[in-house]
Amino acid sequence: MLVQLNRTDQNRAFAPNSTALPAPELDRQRADPVVAVLGQPGRVAALGAHLPSGWTVRPAAGLDDLRAGEIVLLSGAQQRDVVRARAALPPRTRIVALVDEDAPAELVAGVLTEGADVCVRGGQPVILASHLVACRRRQTAERWINLESALPPA
Repeated sequence: MLVQLNRTDQNRAFAPNSTALPAPELDRQRADPVVAVLGQPGRVAALGAHLPSGWTVRPAAGLDDLRAGEIVLLSGAQQRDVVRARAALPPRTRIVALVDEDAPAELVAGVLTEGADVCVRGGQPVILASHLVACRRRQTAERWINLESALPPA
């Protein structure tokens, strides 16, 4: 028979015997990731087959068609596209810029400088999918960064 001697139902943040989470909504299940594609949809037609189960790839009509929490993929991205997207979207939104395989280094540096989180050359779906998965990991890890500010006062 197993007995847990030091268990408590008190929510003492970070206490080893606490059974409750220290901040609200950390135990809430996150929605399946959505990749909203702006630009040339043909370049990412095979992307969905290389993403994990549960992921959705959807074309977006424009910046007004984007929803909170989505990863924005700018297909055929230029610097001006990243500038517009970054100005219109919340700062926590991940922006992935997909440029031509032979894009000059100035374009790659430009889209990153203007606020893209990732710049991917070419359109190989496997490589692009791995960058999107990494973006999602960073996106979900952000909620733990400022954990102390989310805690109720002691």
